[in-house]
Amino acid sequence: MTVDSAAAARHERFGKLPERVPYQDMAEVRPASPNESARDAYDPEGSWMSFSCLAADLGL
Repeated sequence: MTVDSAAAARHERFGKLPERVPYQDMAEVRPASPNESARDAYDPEGSWMSFSCLAADLGL
């Protein structure tokens, strides 16, 4: 392979910019997290466990 043929092959491969990618193909829109109604539901029986209170800890 001569210098001219190597340069021609390089120009053939790298001589132009790639095609532009449309913005619609670059961005994907989906919810941040799926809806989990069991996790997000209010549970009055279990909600007391998430609070930290010194009076409750001492049994007052």
